[in-house]
Amino acid sequence: MSQLVTARIRSTAAKLGLPHLAESLNQYAERAEEGKLGYLDFLDLLLAEELAVRDDRRFRQGLRLSKLPHHKTLDDYDFSFQPELDPRKVKDLATLSFVEAKANAALLGPPGVGKTHLAVALAVAACRAGFSIYFTTLDDMVRQLKTAEAAGRLTSKLRSYLRPSVLVVDEVGYQPLERAEANLVFQVISKRYEKGSIILTSNKTFSEWGQVFGDEVLATAILDRLLHHCDVIAINGPSYRLKNRLAAIERETEVA
Repeated sequence: MSQLVTARIRSTAAKLGLPHLAESLNQYAERAEEGKLGYLDFLDLLLAEELAVRDDRRFRQGLRLSKLPHHKTLDDYDFSFQPELDPRKVKDLATLSFVEAKANAALLGPPGVGKTHLAVALAVAACRAGFSIYFTTLDDMVRQLKTAEAAGRLTSKLRSYLRPSVLVVDEVGYQPLERAEANLVFQVISKRYEKGSIILTSNKTFSEWGQVFGDEVLATAILDRLLHHCDVIAINGPSYRLKNRLAAIERETEVA
């Protein structure tokens, strides 16, 4: 490929918003020559590489905007430590069919069993697949909505929780809510109903949600919409955090 042609292609690629192609053109040309690629195969190579770069850029941008506390995956989760948890149920969720169906997923169990880890892992998988994601604790979401309501910006703030394809709501039940606060949560749940997916974690059984939301009727209304299309996974095992803390104490004792 002549230098003149190379320069012209690079200029055209830059104008088309294909910076990676412009930067890597010589590398692609060498691969095409070594593989004796035809014109169509060479074009397929260029387009596939550019798409992969764009997908990776979109994925990284999606993670940056998601507010996820970390980017752990299912490969990082120790299923052997939770023998009562069937890995197949989690891996079924990881196919993201529930996201495509705009359904929900609920992870229930005591503190420390890895609910947030699994919720984040599913969100990361969804982001990788091209879905927009957003993470919040229930307490922070309520606080943000209350502040926006007081400032007359509730409708605008609600959109930040309605816009993403997947909304992760962590730590449902750790703090009881007042009825007005529970009503704000109801607005999010009801407006997302069959329009977007929710992944939530809770240390409370659904029968205890009346206490969490301070109103049995309102809790029932929330659960009615949430559970209509929902996969529920209960994790009733030991705490990872306690396990790690005990291991640290044992090491400190051995050193002493």
